[in-house]
Amino acid sequence: MTALPDYLTEQQEDSIRARMLARIPADVDKTEGSYIWDALAPAAYELYQSAEWAQEVLRRGFAATTFGAYLDLRCGEHGLERRPAERATGSVTFSGAAGIVVPAGTRVATAADAVTSTPSVEFETLAAVTLGGTGQAEVLVAAVEPGVSGNIAAGAIAVLVEAVPGVTGIANTAAIAGGADIESDESLLERYLLKVRNPGTSGNRADYFQWALAVDGVGGAQVHPLWNGPGTVKVYLLDKAKRAASSALVAAVQADIAPGAAGAGAGKAPIGASVTIAAATEVPIGISVKLTLRSGWTLAQATNGIREALTEYLQTLAFTDNVVRYSRVNSLLLDVPAIVDLSNLTVNGGVANVTVSIGQVAVPGTVNASV
Repeated sequence: MTALPDYLTEQQEDSIRARMLARIPADVDKTEGSYIWDALAPAAYELYQSAEWAQEVLRRGFAATTFGAYLDLRCGEHGLERRPAERATGSVTFSGAAGIVVPAGTRVATAADAVTSTPSVEFETLAAVTLGGTGQAEVLVAAVEPGVSGNIAAGAIAVLVEAVPGVTGIANTAAIAGGADIESDESLLERYLLKVRNPGTSGNRADYFQWALAVDGVGGAQVHPLWNGPGTVKVYLLDKAKRAASSALVAAVQADIAPGAAGAGAGKAPIGASVTIAAATEVPIGISVKLTLRSGWTLAQATNGIREALTEYLQTLAFTDNVVRYSRVNSLLLDVPAIVDLSNLTVNGGVANVTVSIGQVAVPGTVNASV
């Protein structure tokens, strides 16, 4: 906070003690170590601490400088709640003898990796399932702990935490997704400021934007008014990773804003508005480049660094800037620790900026790096 009042910032221990000593008669010994000096010093320190606490109270009272539970209270005044952590969900296929019953709550997990210090991630079945005549059965699972750690790739589940007699194998043929950490202070503050600075007015653009962002799992929204004539509104969605929203997330937002018949006003949208919720269309951004590597670094390390840098850059652009700048990509690559220099850089096959349209989001594409 930069607007603290002078009467608080000026309350230093030395200055407080000096003012207190100045009120003592001149003929009394006030030197350091004297009875008066020693008696006033603790009080001066406590008054200084009180001024520090008063500054902290001010910081916690304003949205821009508060945090945690205090930010929750501030947002609650405007009907905003922090998004809770979400468990990742997906499905796992059990293999074994036909007729074997796998109970609900059976735990499976990914294998821990001691080299990368990656811990095992556990999942539990959401229903009981019986292996069919083929000796296989698929069942829904959810991560035991909520958070992004539950988002894993296909084939990652390989450990049966609790033995089930007759089960000989497990696998997840598709990625398990949907896990999300509890909303950060930064994200909650961004939504709070958006709400108070851009108040909705009975179905304006700001209303649709805020309605979409209020649904758990939505990481970005773009509103396209009159997209198909008078009374029509289209809202494009991103997930928290700034990728195209899943069909389940699209359905959840549709149900919240405008369920049922178009224009019926059954949700938050006003009567007469025909609202369409859709996932953003992903536009892959591919890179081809020739690199000069630093001594001791490998091409694989450089390629991974490029992917990470490109991902972070594109996430900052999602639904806020429709231009992927060639010059910015060039500078990002030069910031990758493994790279000394580069040449022959192309972005989507060219050496110019790449522009995305409304409803589109730029996402990392193929990285073709050589030395």
